[in-house]
Amino acid sequence: MGDWLKNAVFYEIYPQSFYDTNEDGIGDINGITAKLDYIKGLGCNAIWINPCYDSPMKDAGYDVRDYKKVASRYGTNEDLYRLFGEAHKRDMHILLDLVPGHTSEEHEWFLKSQKQDPNEFSGRYIWSTHAFWGSHDYPYIGGESERNGVYFLNFFKCQPALNYGWLNPKEDWQDGIDSPNAIATREAMKDVMRFWLDHGCDGFRVDMAASLVKNDDEEKTGTSKIWQDIRKMLDEDYPEARMVAEWSDPPRAIRAGYHMDFVLNHPGHGYSKLARDYYNHPEDNKDMDKFFTGQTGEDPCLTDHSYFRKDDGADITAFLKDYQEMYDKTKGKGYISLLTCNHDTTRPRFNMTPRELSLYYSFLFTMPGVPFMYYGDEIGMRYLNLPTKEGGYGRTGSRTPMQWKKGKNLGFSDASPSDIYLPVDWRDDAPTVEEEEKDPSSLLNTVRSVLKLRADNEDLQSDGSFESLYAKEGQRPFAYKRGGFIIVINPSGQEETVPVDASGRKVVWQIGNGQAEGSSVKAGPQSFIVFA
Repeated sequence: MGDWLKNAVFYEIYPQSFYDTNEDGIGDINGITAKLDYIKGLGCNAIWINPCYDSPMKDAGYDVRDYKKVASRYGTNEDLYRLFGEAHKRDMHILLDLVPGHTSEEHEWFLKSQKQDPNEFSGRYIWSTHAFWGSHDYPYIGGESERNGVYFLNFFKCQPALNYGWLNPKEDWQDGIDSPNAIATREAMKDVMRFWLDHGCDGFRVDMAASLVKNDDEEKTGTSKIWQDIRKMLDEDYPEARMVAEWSDPPRAIRAGYHMDFVLNHPGHGYSKLARDYYNHPEDNKDMDKFFTGQTGEDPCLTDHSYFRKDDGADITAFLKDYQEMYDKTKGKGYISLLTCNHDTTRPRFNMTPRELSLYYSFLFTMPGVPFMYYGDEIGMRYLNLPTKEGGYGRTGSRTPMQWKKGKNLGFSDASPSDIYLPVDWRDDAPTVEEEEKDPSSLLNTVRSVLKLRADNEDLQSDGSFESLYAKEGQRPFAYKRGGFIIVINPSGQEETVPVDASGRKVVWQIGNGQAEGSSVKAGPQSFIVFA
């Protein structure tokens, strides 16, 4: 069997908000199973499920209490095993969300590590040797444990950092990356991965993948060594399993052993226009922020000069410079993963029109790499301004229930509206799957159409070639070549002449109007034209 990532298109599901089958107001595993045919019909043949493990839900499941148990609100382990099987019957793959850098403070490992008397979990987390002795470099908590020491955090206060060691230990309580404690942590995480792979999981999206080793160097030498060891295990025992990193640096992540990496915020890259990473540095990623969503800060902002905006949009050159560098470094080694948005970022419909989204998605799905679509983006679900829920804060508004049809709770659940996990979009014009299926020109049907084009043509899939044909500072159009296809985008509101030779070619797919005229292409306003 070849690499199934070559023609993979992922659909990200926030399980508590996708589809409720037991009328408790919270989405569940059986709800995902019930909608597999919809997802496959959309053109997505793979799924990433956000954490569905047992958890106190102080960070929406990213605070894991038991890695090997499905949270009761989502169902049972058997429900998840059944989902794997039903997906495989449809030639679909499923990645679970692995959270390797920390657990919940309620995890059994951590509860035992808090004991003063030594036990097998004493070294599973990072502890100093005195209750008043911490570090200026990492957040820590003191005064809450029997043990005489402070413990270090990886994100929120409820998420103690697992101990993978320190690259260059400076204190006697800091373990090296090859210490028995660090190796035990690594092997425990491998055991978690084996558990789910043995039950039918196809791999993992890895949360905060670069965060494992403390005091790591700029090249992430220590953390990379851990992932290379895990990749060796996968290659030997689970050769079809795949991993995608939340690292935001594809060349480095792929060298570390990943099959693919998301491009999110990362110092030195300008990609936060597609999705913003709340724990890196948004201020360092303004160029790519503007390219996709126009967002340059941590909170949603109506000021938008992103590339796909019809009025006052940017050119593509800043994005293309960064993208080309990443592409050249990773070609033939792994994949760059572009995404519509995710559970941590503002939905693009916040300040983009359906027409602008149709250009954006068409670009994303005809570029190299393995693309990801967040549930509901295919119908243009909006970001809602909501109070925080389960640690979501500014991210909460992108986690609202899927909008299936008009009526009670927009088809998400038959529970009382007061019991719904988060409010549904209350506006009369809230988009739904049912309504958009009736409209051949809807965003939903545009997504289906462009994904079919991708599925039917290897040149447009993950490892097809890529060449930029036209990109100029101050000019809105962009043209690129994928194998035998020439693609021209004009996001502006006026007709543009693009000096790209498509003579003798025919238009095989388009949004708006465009045609070849001699040695140039006449591209109508807000158009996307594919020539073959």
